[in-house]
This record gives sequence, C-alpha cells and structure tokens, in this order.
Amino acid sequence: MGKQATEMLKGILEGIVLAILSGRPAYGYEITAWLRDQGFSDIAEGTIYAVLVRAEQRGLVDVQKVPSEKGPPRKVYSLNAEGREYLDEFWKTWSFLAARLAELRGGGM
Repeated sequence: MGKQATEMLKGILEGIVLAILSGRPAYGYEITAWLRDQGFSDIAEGTIYAVLVRAEQRGLVDVQKVPSEKGPPRKVYSLNAEGREYLDEFWKTWSFLAARLAELRGGGM
C-alpha cells in the first residue's frame, strides 16, 4: 500500500475493525491477520490494538479475557449495542461519501 492509501485507511480503520467485530468476537492479532490476508499488508499489530483500546474506552465494545495456550489470557472484543449504533452511523457516512466521490469521479459537479 502506498502512503496515500495508508493515510486514507487511518481515517476509516475504526469502522473497519468494528465491522469485523460485528460478525463475531475476535482478538487483536486475529483481526490484524485477517486484514493482512485481505491485502492490508502494511497494518501493524500495534495499530489495531490502539483502535481496540480506544473503542473499549469509548464503550463501543465489550471485552472478555479468554485463557490462551501460549502466554497470558487474550482479550477478546465483541461489538455491543452502542458499538452497533456507531457502526450504523459509520456505514451511513460511508455511503454518503462514496456516492459523492462517485459523482466527482464521473466528472459531475
């Protein structure tokens, strides 16, 4: 990914992580690995953990500590009701922006 794509991704990464959690609970490394498999190879694990900590502080996710075979318990994150509302608003905003950008790309003003 180039610098421009990385900068754009920073602005929507929280929404992406919440969208992943809307499907099922997950822990940080699991989310990072999935994103890398989807082509987001430049995402650092620490970046995802920072997003998860902010989401936890804002009350958008619930956290459960689950025993791990290797090392300390894992923090598994799941989207809660407040997080679902936030994600719904994210998708509305995304749809609005995508539609406006499509118009601009088509040469319309």
